[in-house]
Amino acid sequence: MIDDRTGLLTIGELARVTGLTVRTIRYWSDEGALPPVGRSAGGYRLYDAASVARLELIRTLRELGLGLADVRRVLAGETTVAQVAAAHVVALDAQIRALKVTRAVLSTVAKRGSDAEEMTLVNRLARLSAAERRRIVEDFMAEVFEGIDPADPDIRRRLRFAAARLPDDPTPEQVDAWVELAELIQDPGFRAQMRQMIEFNAADRGPDAPAGSSLWFMSRLVSLATRARERGIAPGTPQADEVLRDLLGDTDPAVVLERLTAASHARISRYRELQAIVNGLDPQPTYDEEFLWVVAALEARTAG
Repeated sequence: MIDDRTGLLTIGELARVTGLTVRTIRYWSDEGALPPVGRSAGGYRLYDAASVARLELIRTLRELGLGLADVRRVLAGETTVAQVAAAHVVALDAQIRALKVTRAVLSTVAKRGSDAEEMTLVNRLARLSAAERRRIVEDFMAEVFEGIDPADPDIRRRLRFAAARLPDDPTPEQVDAWVELAELIQDPGFRAQMRQMIEFNAADRGPDAPAGSSLWFMSRLVSLATRARERGIAPGTPQADEVLRDLLGDTDPAVVLERLTAASHARISRYRELQAIVNGLDPQPTYDEEFLWVVAALEARTAG
C-alpha cells in the first residue's frame, strides 16, 4: 500500500504498479539494484516514483540477459547500456556458436547411430579448440613429410594450404566431416598411405616437369587418362600401352601398379572430399575413373 504520510510506495504497491512479483522486487532490492529510499514506521521498505522507473530499467536489462552485477554497474554509472550491450552481443555470439556445435554433434550422433562411447568421441573432437584442431593437422603433416625432401617443395605448400579448418560457425555437415577427417588423419594406416603417395610423387617427378607442378605423377596420370578415355582407348590395347609409356617412361609398370593399388586411392579421395566440406568448398573432383583406367591398363600390361 501507499504510505499516506510520505507518499512513498511499499513493495506490495510497487509490485501492483509494475506487474512484478513481490519476491522478485525484494530480491533485486536485497542485491543492491533497487535500494529503498526509506523505511516506514513499521520498518517496511519504501520506494518513490524514480524507483518505478529504475525498476522498469532493471526489468528490461534482465530480460536482455544482463546479470545483476552488470545491471548495478549501469545504474551506478560505471558503464553505459551500449557498452554492456556490446559485451553481451559478443557473449551471445559465443553461446550461439556453442549451441550450433552442440546441434551439429547431436545431428552427427543421430545419423551415425552412435553408442555412448562414440558419442563421447564425436563430442570431444567437435569441441576441440582451433589450436587443438590445428595441432592434429600439424602432427599429421609432420609425420607424412618427415625426412622427405620433395623435388618440388610446392607440394608442402599446397597440402598445408588445403588443411581443413573448421569455421567458428560450422554446419552439421562440416562437423560431421571434421569428425571423420580427424579420425582418418589420426589413423596410422592412413598416415602411411599418404606418406607413400608423397614419396611416390617426390621420387618419380620427371626432370622436365615445370616448377610448381606439385603431385606431378598424379597430375600426369589424370591428364593422360582423361585424354585416353575421351578418345575411347580401352585398357589392354596397343594405344593404351602408348599412354602408359608417356606416363611411366622407363619405370617398371609392375612397380607402379603395386604403388598405386597400395596407396588406397579411395581413402585419399575421401580425405580430399572431407577437406572440401570442412573448408566450405565445392566438391572436389576425385578422378576415380581416370585412376581406375590406369590401374586396369597396368594390370593388362603386367599380365601380358
